[in-house]
Amino acid sequence: MSTMTREEIERGLAENRQAPGGAARNAHAEALSAAAEATGDRPLFRAALDNQINAYLYSSESPKMLVPFARLLQEYDKDPAAFDEWDAHSLFWQFKWIASAIGHSPEIPLESAAGWLDEMERRYRIAGYSERPVREAELWLADATADDERAGRAYTRWQTADRDDMSDCHACELNSQGHYAMLRGDDAEALEVWQPVLSGEQTCAEEPHRILATSLLPLVRLGRFDEARSAHLRGYRLARDKESLLPSVGRHIEFCALTGNESRGLEILAEHAAHVAPLANLSDQLAFHGGILVLLRRLTELGHGQSPAVPYEGSPRTVSELYEALRAGSLEIAKRFDARNGSTRVSERFLARIGGAPLTAVLPLGVRSSALAALPQPGPAPAARPAAPAEGFAELVERARAARDLGHPGADALWEEVALRPEATAGSDPLAAADVADHRALAAARAGAADAPELLAGVRERYRELGNAERAALAELRLATVAAQSGTEAGELRGLLAVALRAAEALDADEPLRTRRIALVELTGIRVESYLRSVEATEDAGHGHGHADGQEHGHGHGHGHSELAAELTAFADAYAAALPDVVAEAEEMLGRLALSQGDPERAVTLLAAAADRSVAAGRPWLAVDPLVLRAGVLMSLDRTAEAEESARAGLTHAAEVTGTEAQGVVRLTLADILLGRGEADAEAARHALEAAHWFDQAGLTADGGAQARLLLARCHARQGHIAEAAEVLQSTLPDLLEHGEGQAVSAREFLGDLLRDLNDPRGAAEQYLLAAELSEDWEDPRPQANFAQAAADQLSEARLVPEAVAAYERALDLRRRSKDAPVAEVRILRSLAWLGLRDVVTDAAVAGARARMGEAAEVLTAALADAPEDREARAELAETWNQLAQVLDRRVRADEEAHEEADEEAYQEGDQGEEARGSGPAEPLGAAELEALRLEEILLWERAAALHAELGPDHLQARFQCVNNAAWTEHELGRPEAGAARVSALAAEVRALPEGVAPEWLLESAERTTEHLLRTSS
Repeated sequence: MSTMTREEIERGLAENRQAPGGAARNAHAEALSAAAEATGDRPLFRAALDNQINAYLYSSESPKMLVPFARLLQEYDKDPAAFDEWDAHSLFWQFKWIASAIGHSPEIPLESAAGWLDEMERRYRIAGYSERPVREAELWLADATADDERAGRAYTRWQTADRDDMSDCHACELNSQGHYAMLRGDDAEALEVWQPVLSGEQTCAEEPHRILATSLLPLVRLGRFDEARSAHLRGYRLARDKESLLPSVGRHIEFCALTGNESRGLEILAEHAAHVAPLANLSDQLAFHGGILVLLRRLTELGHGQSPAVPYEGSPRTVSELYEALRAGSLEIAKRFDARNGSTRVSERFLARIGGAPLTAVLPLGVRSSALAALPQPGPAPAARPAAPAEGFAELVERARAARDLGHPGADALWEEVALRPEATAGSDPLAAADVADHRALAAARAGAADAPELLAGVRERYRELGNAERAALAELRLATVAAQSGTEAGELRGLLAVALRAAEALDADEPLRTRRIALVELTGIRVESYLRSVEATEDAGHGHGHADGQEHGHGHGHGHSELAAELTAFADAYAAALPDVVAEAEEMLGRLALSQGDPERAVTLLAAAADRSVAAGRPWLAVDPLVLRAGVLMSLDRTAEAEESARAGLTHAAEVTGTEAQGVVRLTLADILLGRGEADAEAARHALEAAHWFDQAGLTADGGAQARLLLARCHARQGHIAEAAEVLQSTLPDLLEHGEGQAVSAREFLGDLLRDLNDPRGAAEQYLLAAELSEDWEDPRPQANFAQAAADQLSEARLVPEAVAAYERALDLRRRSKDAPVAEVRILRSLAWLGLRDVVTDAAVAGARARMGEAAEVLTAALADAPEDREARAELAETWNQLAQVLDRRVRADEEAHEEADEEAYQEGDQGEEARGSGPAEPLGAAELEALRLEEILLWERAAALHAELGPDHLQARFQCVNNAAWTEHELGRPEAGAARVSALAAEVRALPEGVAPEWLLESAERTTEHLLRTSS
């Protein structure tokens, strides 16, 4: 027998209603129902049953609501009069949940399900409710049994039936209507039906959560990729923590699996690993596990079948093992539904779902996901001649050579294709084999491979043997370049360059590439000599040569820059006509040199010239780097329009660039410029999204990818897409935290702002506090104060009073240390005053609040003594007096409430009332004390109103509120005429103002207040 009292049960019910859905809430609800039944208190028992039904609804155990509902229905049948209007409405409303729960329970025979539907229809008809909910329930029962004709009739009757207060909300009805259209294969109609919910026009407790998930695949199938991406980012955030929305989580996992985002799907699966188990709601289990199976199948197809998944039934599982276990269990459930329904529809739909093919190769989502584990590379397979090559071997080799000679970015891919042809290793074309070896040696050199010099030397010898002196000369230059990159000793390096130059100069005079080979060696030599001069100057300074403090070294460094600039300029002049693309490289170097010397204007000119030469030479891909760099320089000069033009040109010329990092950089640059201009946020978001994707492909997720995602989050936020911004930023936050303290602080502040706007005060407070912690060692205390105060505001919003007080006290100390933010200090003091009154109004709390308000007034008075015309400080002083008056009014109201409670208890308990009256949190006030408080309130509101009047028409609304409060307080003192006179005087002033100065509502409100006050005085 329960030992819980009625009060304990009522308190438990109140707590349970606010608890998150899940097994813990359900177990508590069950215990409360048992305790309530044991008391014999029928109203309490009915309340507990109702709570238990609601708890089951918002969990994965919704079919369990059948038992408490049946008991509650028995209570109603025994004594309908015991149910007030709201209780009866709630009971009939729950019939709809029961109809759904029955459909989700294959153990309930079809006859019983139909019987419940008939009972629902009978009771609704007797109670005078519309048949609309009944017909919707009939639709889904008919659909499950494959009775499409009956389903169609039920749908029509559902839509034509009247709406009344038993109808589902518009959002839920639109969900069902669109889902029915989707099942009939009409994605476009479904999305049209769902649009009011997707746009936010219609919402409820579980919408748009469910529709955002259900709309994902229709959106992708119709090519509406941006909307699908947004629906995923918004929808998963809404669904992730709600157990009743596991089917929606399954849809998000399925979406990821079919859009090339398998790693994201795997991360979502890991977040919900605890629910990858048998559920009480078999329909939810089928829906949730169905989405998981799509992912597991895709991972297996991609070769990840033996990779770890999540545990199942207490044991670790690979992807393949989990797939087999979930598939077998799901098909068994589907067959149970089929057996109950007398059709194979559930199994057919389930099998079609889990066999779905990918809808697109990859749909970038913007959020960071860990890459799938690298698969072991298979050994080289025996070369086999393609059945029908697209072109002959000779033609392919000629294309590869042409691309190589042009320096086209696609040359590498062509040589890879050549290398795969059997002819490349058959020995029939030794020059082609040498070219393939050259390609591989160059790739090794670019990768910094230790054997690159050996490979290049081998290539040189093969070309010599074949009599191709031009390619051999180029190999000599590459050997020198690799040596420079590996830190070879200066003498040896100069020797290698000399060999390369002699080889180039020894080429026949009629060799078309002779001039190019010589020029490339000379340009490489200029670059290398500049580097060697700087190294030697550093070594000389390190051995004590020159003046103290490195003055001579600094002079030498500047001299080195001048010498390099002169050499590059002479080189450009010499080859401008013959080799514009090589000269473009020299000019780009000159531009970078000018930038390092603090001459951005000259850098802009040189970089533009380099880009123009590359384009004119028919090699536009070489213009990308100088154009992107030029765009950044122009942005630093606030020449944003030119910067955008340069970045757009760079993006255009990047069409043939194969380097993934370069593709990311050019898009990130353009996105940054567009966001800075504030005129094309949507386009900026698109470029930032693409940049993140390219950086991921380049293996730079934590570097350029993090910066692109930060920019993408800012774009989303600027567009008002706060949920998307938060998802993107949270995903890349660990990377940003590694990019230096400044960026870490900025990222946490930004995330805190986003979470605040999403009404997540706890999450926002956590970010602000972490930002404050990061900045606590900074010399300037103001940033830390800002973060502490922002955290305190959010902790107060979350009703975490002790934590909020601590944060405000910390912020107050920091504000006082900075001594330059009196307004911020005052707002903290006022917040602390109100926090002291939040839980209970005691005399001590009121005294503490009065003291805090007094401190605030003193701070502002001191600030105004130094700056009498500070309008913000004057407005804050008026607001402080206004809030102090409200504090006093709160004390008066508490006294009135205590009297009302005492009177009520006296009425219920006879002569115990007087004793109860004395047990309140604050001592009762006498008549004189009450009058004194009200007079002080009036005085404070008068002072505040006077200050607002001095501040002009912009403060009319605040002034009216003060006058209005004073007027009603006059009424409480028995002087309604005096209150009416205050309001009338202000109204007269307002009428004299020019039209449009005062808000329209103000005069209307003043007239109503005056009329009411005068009426009460008569």
